Amino acid sequence: MSRSELDLNPVQHITSDAIGKPGRRVFYLQGWRESDIQPVTLILEKLQLQTLASGLEQLLIEINNQKPALIGLSEEYDEDKMHITPPVDPLFRAGELGLGYDADQDLVVILVREVVMEGGDPEEASVVRFWCSRLQARWLADWSMEVVSRGRPICPQCGQPMEPEGHFCPKKNGHKH
Repeated sequence: MSRSELDLNPVQHITSDAIGKPGRRVFYLQGWRESDIQPVTLILEKLQLQTLASGLEQLLIEINNQKPALIGLSEEYDEDKMHITPPVDPLFRAGELGLGYDADQDLVVILVREVVMEGGDPEEASVVRFWCSRLQARWLADWSMEVVSRGRPICPQCGQPMEPEGHFCPKKNGHKH
């Protein structure tokens, strides 16, 4: 893929979701501007989505300590509006994720860089920037944690996902839970 850069500044809506059964789910990040014909969809790993949600939480705390929000960030998201919208045609698989804040616009930016295959040139990786309000970032963080939590339960001993039929835990010398 040749390098491309997309700036969705600002997004009308940004969300995440997972499609598939726990253990076989594919995770997505999706956003669009009012003028977009179809949404921009990217594939993420579960851990990337979880890390993004945690990073957004921390960033929002820092921003609110320096510049309190004029509107309440406690408003709950509407789950019906948080599921991704078809077509689910991913632009690329996420490699690096970054977060930032533009104080002049009062917008949070989520930067996603395409994963670079071994031997590939990092300069050729495509980039998407999703510019969102603090409220949109709050909803994305909260919803993403909900999406991640709907998967397989996590073993309290080793932190690995547990299958419904059991789990051979390395911390228990392979004994089943």
